Amino acid sequence: MKKNLMFLALAAIGLASCNGFKKGQHGLLYQIVSDKSGPSVQPGDFISINYIVKNDADSVLQSSFESGQQFSQIMPKPSGKGDVFAGISYLSEGDSAIIKTDLDSLSAGHPRPAGMKGKYMIFIVKVEKVIQKGNLDPTVFNGRCQTYVTSLMDIAKKQEPVKIKKYIADNNLKVTTTASGLNYVITKESSEPKPANGDTVAVAYVGKYLNGKVFDTSIKSEAVKAKLPINPMNPYKPLRFPLGTPGMIPGLNEAMLLVGKGAKATFIMPSNLAYGERGNQMIGPFTPLVFDVELVDIVHPNPNAPKPVAPPMMGQPQQQQPVKK
Repeated sequence: MKKNLMFLALAAIGLASCNGFKKGQHGLLYQIVSDKSGPSVQPGDFISINYIVKNDADSVLQSSFESGQQFSQIMPKPSGKGDVFAGISYLSEGDSAIIKTDLDSLSAGHPRPAGMKGKYMIFIVKVEKVIQKGNLDPTVFNGRCQTYVTSLMDIAKKQEPVKIKKYIADNNLKVTTTASGLNYVITKESSEPKPANGDTVAVAYVGKYLNGKVFDTSIKSEAVKAKLPINPMNPYKPLRFPLGTPGMIPGLNEAMLLVGKGAKATFIMPSNLAYGERGNQMIGPFTPLVFDVELVDIVHPNPNAPKPVAPPMMGQPQQQQPVKK
């Protein structure tokens, strides 16, 4: 963690200065903050990086330091449009840099992503690992890559219970722990009956990492407070979902069975009740999550309603999501 904080401090200093940036192709600018010796990354090499993505307004859009998930993949050939990989191609293992990509070049012919205002998308990156492809046999190369990725998952798995215990202690929480490992604190009691599987609930929520960074919320004021990109398509109203059916992460379903209408609570979910050992695009493997929730409403099923017709079987199961988009 101290190494990460040191890197962030160095990157912030570099970002605050307009001097020192070198020009790449198609409007790309880059500044190497820490320069280690070693060969530059080549297309076909395996890379694993920690990163922060920001916009011109200095709002953090994504961060592997917050999600706990390094970005790992085979280095592609730069697209020729000044993309971030063109900047990474100047780096070697251990290097850190600030890379500013021209949004007009990147989004030519396409609408800009939500939250992308200004001239540049800014990447602060640290190259944690490079495995050179060179003339390695493909089986040997792939094996080395997989070994590294597995080592990251093993570290995350071992650290998870320690992180949860520390979060509870640091915040002086007197939690109740269920048989599944769900930790919770009721912050506003309710004398109303609790919902049951089959009921539909409406839930206002704020989802956070253990470091307090908000990654999603149904409350617009909380999104603004957390400096999340405001999605005009998001209604920012309580999430409605039926209990006991596929589509929600298990921890959120279990959580709603523990509170009555009007209650508020904080739930600390181990990864086995959230996104597990795989994670998703935003959340790394073995990442525990915190949800502050309010159970706004409960709708009981109509016993006289006709039974729904079962949909045809699909080729793949639905991915569990904490929120409907």
